[in-house]
Amino acid sequence: MSEAPASPNERRTFLAIILAAIGAVTAGVFGWSIFRFLSPVERSGEGSQVRVARELVAIGTVHFFAFQGRPAVVLQPRAGEFVALSAVCTHLGCIIKWVQETQEFLCPCHAGRFGNSGQVLGGPPPRALDTYPVTLDGDDILIG
Repeated sequence: MSEAPASPNERRTFLAIILAAIGAVTAGVFGWSIFRFLSPVERSGEGSQVRVARELVAIGTVHFFAFQGRPAVVLQPRAGEFVALSAVCTHLGCIIKWVQETQEFLCPCHAGRFGNSGQVLGGPPPRALDTYPVTLDGDDILIG
């Protein structure tokens, strides 16, 4: 029982089916990756509040932390007054740095400057940093 060799048309059809299947799987993988990248981050439910010990934030200093999956910062500009801000520059999304000497935030990407309440002091940022609600709970600061 010998089988006749496949004709060139049958081989082409087989290769076309295999290549189409590989292309569909590849497109699915890339499509899912792009969808997950572009879909918004869920920001409710678990992790909607962050607790920071007051002792970590001395007067005139800052404490960086993660809030709802994004970088954030809390500072104490005056005794007993706490301000929580997003640590993401409103210009292009770079992470801001605290400059102790000038008591302001600086974006290292394009020299955007922000005051200790998040207001724009200079540079290209179009708006102030996002602020988060702050409440005090004993020896802790509750953010969110």
